[in-house]
This record gives sequence, C-alpha cells and structure tokens, in this order.
Amino acid sequence: MRSPLTIAALALLIAAGTAQAQTLVATSNIIVRAFGRTIDFTSDTTTSIRDSKLVLEAHDDAASFVASQGAIRGAQLEAAFGTLRARVPEARDASDQVLAEAILAL
Repeated sequence: MRSPLTIAALALLIAAGTAQAQTLVATSNIIVRAFGRTIDFTSDTTTSIRDSKLVLEAHDDAASFVASQGAIRGAQLEAAFGTLRARVPEARDASDQVLAEAILAL
C-alpha cells in the first residue's frame, strides 16, 4: 500500500515544483520587462538632454562656473539650468554646482 501513496506524494511534489518554477519564471519576466522600461526611459531622457542645443552651448559657461566655484554665471548656463530643471525631475532639487558638473560630463 505504500507504493501508491509514495507515488501520489511524489506526483504532488513534482506538480508543486513545476508550479513554483512557473511562478519564478513569470516573476522574473515581470522584473526584466520593468527594468527594460526603466532603462529605455532613462536612455531617452539622457539622449534628449544630450541633444539639447541649449544645454550643449552652456558647456563653456559650466566650465567657468565650476572653475570659479560658482562665482562666474553665464547667461547660457542659466538658461541650461532652467531647461534641465523643467525637463528632468531629478534636476529640480539639484544644486547649480551639480548641474554644471553634469553639463560638463555630457
């Protein structure tokens, strides 16, 4: 009588293992898709800022600002700060120094 009971228990364990594996695969797919959407959004945002003529033209002003520790503030840099803060939510709370350094890094 042990054989049918053992077989039934083994079948139940296999079914449970298969269900867990399918759940793991589904969860992994959800995470990968969400991560992909985040990467696409970040990449699109960064690309649009890199392509912004106003931000690129502020490069020299940003270099002067950083070199002078904020004493020299050019008009192009001020315009770029406004553009960045309007387009990028993370930039709204960033200091002028951080934004100037980010412009230099582009």
